[in-house]
Amino acid sequence: MRHRKKGKKLGVNPSHRRSMLMNLANNLIEHGRIKTTDSKAKALRMYIEPLITKARKGDFNSIRQISKSLNSKEIVHKLVHEISPNFANRDGGYTRIIKLGYRNNDRASVSFIEFVEADSSNKGEVDKEKE
Repeated sequence: MRHRKKGKKLGVNPSHRRSMLMNLANNLIEHGRIKTTDSKAKALRMYIEPLITKARKGDFNSIRQISKSLNSKEIVHKLVHEISPNFANRDGGYTRIIKLGYRNNDRASVSFIEFVEADSSNKGEVDKEKE
């Protein structure tokens, strides 16, 4: 029975799952938006949102805790100093999952995962260009 078991197994062993989520989180922070399967996107959401909450504090201890979960100092710096200030007034829900449909070769459901504030700044630039 899976009572009180948190998280998805994703069909891989625990060490592979940890490294896969770490790599997905690094790519999401680096690019702002990634395309992956629905189940990986949902698992990534549970992985990255607590990191953003810790990054909002910005103190030394929270940066050390974040660096345990991400494998690059540049990525940690970008999360703490560029991404988390956008969410200073937000209490959660930092990411958005947009479903795209199914992949052609294996019919896996695919979706984009992105930061919520990422496209609001882009909309402002598009509106300025139209004027």
